[in-house]
Amino acid sequence: MGRQAYTMRTGTFPNTVRDVRLVVADLDGTLMHDAPTFEERFLTSRAVDTIWRMHDEYGVRFAVATARPVSTGYDVVSRLPVDACVYLNGALIDMNPMSSDVDMLTSGVLPDDGHLLKIGFSSQRACEVCRFLVHELPGLKIGIVMDDVRYTNFDVSVYWKTQTFVITDFTDVPQGVADKIIIFPDPQQWTVLGSLVPDDFSVSISEGSMWMLMNPLANKEQSLNTICAAMDIPLTQTVAFGDDLIDIAMMRRSGTGVAVSNANPKVLAIADDICPSNNEDGVAQWIERYWRF
Repeated sequence: MGRQAYTMRTGTFPNTVRDVRLVVADLDGTLMHDAPTFEERFLTSRAVDTIWRMHDEYGVRFAVATARPVSTGYDVVSRLPVDACVYLNGALIDMNPMSSDVDMLTSGVLPDDGHLLKIGFSSQRACEVCRFLVHELPGLKIGIVMDDVRYTNFDVSVYWKTQTFVITDFTDVPQGVADKIIIFPDPQQWTVLGSLVPDDFSVSISEGSMWMLMNPLANKEQSLNTICAAMDIPLTQTVAFGDDLIDIAMMRRSGTGVAVSNANPKVLAIADDICPSNNEDGVAQWIERYWRF
């Protein structure tokens, strides 16, 4: 178990979780229920209603931290009382979601008020890296995510049915700030790929299959720091829920890291608490128990 082992069954909480002012939750595998396809994953009314009650009756701020892009995350986020939203695993941070729409979030243009933060790298550099990796690993499925368009050398509809993509050889990608490079390596490519990633990128792996090459400052841990600084909330007064490896640093950084019971074993190992699974509305159950709904 993690820093301070206890479970929901005890009905008690350590001092670190008292006076919670901010709750942050991952979406897929954590807050959302599973489904046969990515597009069918969903929030239940229980989860939505519980978070609204926590937010409105108890004044606790709420944030989402997801690897999803705007195209598949916005409709989910819009159902919740979100005070901040981290998209693309930290490459895009929206500090005022109530004032943002899809067009603003995907335009690539940052508003003058500074409520949108984009933490990426030049598309030119992204193309250089993609061409290099394909040269070293022929057949590698790879692409660049920028302004909610995927510039890839493969058909992304194999993984996502509704995301916009353009097939490219990485010589004709528009100039701009790329959010991340996505890679779906075959098992035999993993070891070599890990040795080829340039030093100016960090690597995260989502759901055990998709590699994400990011700006080293684009991650959920750094995003939590950014949100807390903007809201003037101590990290000790935060709770972070997650299930996947990309959630570990955020959960460790928060005052209390809570894993859903279906989480990756490495996530369960570092968690301060474990709540029921995503398909049992574990996040809602934890909130209900803590605030005694």
